Amino acid sequence: MTLYKCECGQQEEVYKAKIIFKDGNWVADVVCECNQLMKAEPVEGMPTLIRTEDSLSKNKRDDKLWSKAKERLTGDQSYNSLKNN
Repeated sequence: MTLYKCECGQQEEVYKAKIIFKDGNWVADVVCECNQLMKAEPVEGMPTLIRTEDSLSKNKRDDKLWSKAKERLTGDQSYNSLKNN
């Protein structure tokens, strides 16, 4: 958790924070009760990131099988075969 502090003296520990680009700077989107952005001191260490790329999917084989089945059911091939009948 990261300890965020506001200029008004309020402190809050936050587990997850969204980073936004505001007024030419990248800041954490942690807002105090007084509607000001809170700031945190840098913490040593590497952050934990979750990668969401399709190529890293554990079910990559299943995804390919589903996309092939979906193409057979809804693609041009099935449309043309129905059209000719």
